[in-house]
Amino acid sequence: MRKPVSDEAVPGLAPVRAELLRAARAEAREVLDRADRDAAALIGEARARARVIVEEAHRQGEREGAAAARGTRAGARRGARDRELAAREAAYEELRRRAFAHVRRRWASAAHPAVVGRLRERARGLLGPDAEITEGPGVGVVAHAPGRRADCTLDGLTSRALDRLGAEVETLWSP
Repeated sequence: MRKPVSDEAVPGLAPVRAELLRAARAEAREVLDRADRDAAALIGEARARARVIVEEAHRQGEREGAAAARGTRAGARRGARDRELAAREAAYEELRRRAFAHVRRRWASAAHPAVVGRLRERARGLLGPDAEITEGPGVGVVAHAPGRRADCTLDGLTSRALDRLGAEVETLWSP
């Protein structure tokens, strides 16, 4: 094994050694400075990319939130419309029920033969004198002629009267 050479042993190498150390330290400082700059640039790029990603996620979240809100509003409008239509239908059915009950009560107290006679006249007026006329369900008559039929029962007449009201009937329960 060789003995390490000391600085004192080779006095002429001290300046070389000092220069090598200085150059190595300068190169190390350059490498460290470059690494710091590269790290700072890399961190800056990462932060910029993170900002872009966060901004895009924010925009996407806003778009998805807006779409979800539109869907929720549309669903709420459909639900409200369904409830409104159900309420209108219930109101119309109640109107029909009351109209039928009222007509039946009103004509129940009238002279049945006179009412039926007037309804027979109506049926003959619609289908002609040769129409076959029979008593219908409840109060009234049903008339038949070739290819034609006339329902002149109180329920039939009441139903047609309500149908003729059409959309106007909604004014009864609309604000």
